[in-house]
Amino acid sequence: MTNALLETASLPLFDRITPPDVAPAIEALMARASAALETVTAPDFPADWNAIAQELDVATEKLGMAWSAVSHLSSVADSPELRAAYNEVLPKITEFWTNLGADERLYAKYKAIDVNRLTAEQKKAHANALRGFVLSGAELQGAARERFAKIQERAAELAQKFSENTLDATDTWAYYATEAELDGVSADVVQAARAAAQAEGKDGYKLTLKMPCYLPVMQFAHSSALREKLYRAYVTRASDQAEGDAVQYDNAPLIKEILALRLEEAQLLGYPNFAEVSLVPKMAQSPQQVIGFLRDLAQRARPYAEKDVADLRAFAAKELGLSDPQPWDWTYIAEKLKEARYAFSEQEVKQYFTAPKVLDGLFKIIETLFDVKISRDTAAVWHPAVQFYRLERQGQTVGQFYLDQPARKGKRGGAWMDDVRSRWLRPDTGLLQTPVAHMVCNFADGVDGKPALLTHDDVITLFHESGHALHHMLTQVNEKDVSGINGVEWDAVELPSQFMENFCWEWDVLRHMTAHVETGEPLPRALYDKMIAAKNFQAGMGTLRQVEFALFDMLLHTEHQPDADYNALLQQVRAEVAVLPTTAYNRSTNTFSHIFAGGYAAGYYSYKWAEVLSADAYAAFEETQGSDGSTSQTTAQKYLHNILEMGGSRSAMDNFKAFRGREPQLDALLRHQGMAEPVAA
Repeated sequence: MTNALLETASLPLFDRITPPDVAPAIEALMARASAALETVTAPDFPADWNAIAQELDVATEKLGMAWSAVSHLSSVADSPELRAAYNEVLPKITEFWTNLGADERLYAKYKAIDVNRLTAEQKKAHANALRGFVLSGAELQGAARERFAKIQERAAELAQKFSENTLDATDTWAYYATEAELDGVSADVVQAARAAAQAEGKDGYKLTLKMPCYLPVMQFAHSSALREKLYRAYVTRASDQAEGDAVQYDNAPLIKEILALRLEEAQLLGYPNFAEVSLVPKMAQSPQQVIGFLRDLAQRARPYAEKDVADLRAFAAKELGLSDPQPWDWTYIAEKLKEARYAFSEQEVKQYFTAPKVLDGLFKIIETLFDVKISRDTAAVWHPAVQFYRLERQGQTVGQFYLDQPARKGKRGGAWMDDVRSRWLRPDTGLLQTPVAHMVCNFADGVDGKPALLTHDDVITLFHESGHALHHMLTQVNEKDVSGINGVEWDAVELPSQFMENFCWEWDVLRHMTAHVETGEPLPRALYDKMIAAKNFQAGMGTLRQVEFALFDMLLHTEHQPDADYNALLQQVRAEVAVLPTTAYNRSTNTFSHIFAGGYAAGYYSYKWAEVLSADAYAAFEETQGSDGSTSQTTAQKYLHNILEMGGSRSAMDNFKAFRGREPQLDALLRHQGMAEPVAA
């Protein structure tokens, strides 16, 4: 048997990769890359960008693609065998990348490159590379250098363990409810819960903490006791407050060690805290600027949020008999208030969003805006539910992507886009390599032969991830380190994703992507109008919730001492920002994967920061929209050329100004979220 990770296929052989393949393949590829490093750092090897790329970048790209495939499988198809294989190799691959990034000989070779002979794209990649060497410890010496490497290795182990604990804590919890307890929950969710119980030979209805099950129960179950049971299990995942044996997944010790290592890393590099390091390659200039931005946004949103809460309390007391709502009641109260105020429910809307029709609608808007054709393609996949697609323009492939929509056991929660390979004018063959992306979601699956039903929030999530994928695939940059999403400032990387979300509210888009699961009828205009009326329902509360996460993250990585109680800091932030009380046992930080296992450390603010950019960018489309609601193709092409195609080859601010003609403004975001006018009494 050959090793699937070592074959020369242009795409990963996901259906053939096995846990025993991992260690031998990665070690062989590391050996090749190490040999390439020795070659390019030899004194007689030229300090030439293309020569180094042809030797070293080709070898490290092969290693990176193989490890990326293994990492991807650990996120979407986890098993004890794969987890063991992954964790066996993790310290070695971390050590390899750490040593490569801090190699003094390679750093010297890069510094010796004549930048006057480089293209504009190469100059940007070269500048990024020099900055990367410094942040990777290339200028450290002796014991400090050795300690820096140890920190990277341990930090990678801790992040992986954090992710595993979160997945295991989520996967192991289940409750088998009675039919009566599920009164109020939509039929498709109830059917899925019954099918899950039957698959295990059990009575009742299996409820889990996976979002397609958890959220509908919190929104619609009339039983407050059932909502409390799920809420408590959800907010205590991976903590000392979890039930029974689940306490073994407590992430608290990991969090403290991660924070201590980050602070030590920052100080080794000469920075006072980790946030200062995190912001070096970002748009924001300092932690103080970010904190000021977040507090300013909180101040603007607070009157709207307080009005939201007042409305909820009044409605709960008058209509639901809840004079003292508890944390597990708010989602239910909000849904009931929305139904009463706007005369529709999310359950009613969901019947029109069948997964295949939504996908058709998404593809139609992409094809219209960006002059591409999307069609099914074939590739090896890791699960039968995964689909593979090709993007073409004028008969030429510009990109491909995998789409994995349903939630399942062994697949971590949330939604994300990741790259499989980047666009690159390959120095070894002279051929143009086209980009490939993963789009991963966690939606409900179809039941009894019917298509899966998506909530409107699911639709927004799908559009969001497609924005990331388009950013990666539609690039016209040929230097891989700055093509697509590569080299883009982290606090600007959400611009294309949040930009695409806006189309989920456009009538011309929605009417083409809806078909009632029973009748096939498109979404009625009257129901759409109600959705639009409710679009900014609780926008103030939603904004403060995101500010709470972002401010906590930034303070955690600036003024917080790692050995102190991070829950106390969270309570301090909540006291400043939040408008709803929570429970003493809430340990949501323990599953905050974005900042402890997902690359958003001291960077969670990026969502709100980029939302300013995306709202202002979308305003350009609104300003040039036709009287019939049609999108301006001129604006679409301008956006394509100046944002998506440019990738990281220019600064995000330069890209934005080239598109918009000026710097971004906060006004469009406040207007889009209904927070531009004084709060109604």
